[in-house]
Amino acid sequence: MNKPRDLGILLELAERRRDEAAQALARVRQERQGADAQMAQLQAYTQDAEARWHQRATVGVSPTLLATHRQFMAKLEDAITFQTQTLQQLDERIVHHEGRLRDAERELATLKRVQQRWQQDWHQHLQRLEQKANDEMAATLHRRRHTLHP
Repeated sequence: MNKPRDLGILLELAERRRDEAAQALARVRQERQGADAQMAQLQAYTQDAEARWHQRATVGVSPTLLATHRQFMAKLEDAITFQTQTLQQLDERIVHHEGRLRDAERELATLKRVQQRWQQDWHQHLQRLEQKANDEMAATLHRRRHTLHP
């Protein structure tokens, strides 16, 4: 049996892929947090604008002011719709990167198990060789003793 090959380089590459996948996932999650914060700001701003509008509306408003308010609220709704789509895209990217991380971790674990198995097999092989050498030495000593002292 030949000495097992060292998977060191493959293990390093697999670890690097795992680390890169973890970093990419962390970046996307951070983007998601930022997008959440933007969405919260948009929603708070919308609520605030609506509250201010209701206060103004109680004293009466001109048709021009009403039209301006409606345009402004439509733009806010468009921004919220866009942000909702952004959040959905980020969620999809998170799922994708979680899968990449799982795959990279699985690959690394598999390589580690293969390396460990090869090392165990090698050690068992060496132990068998050592046992065989010991058995042969014991047999040789036994033959010598019986040959010299019949």
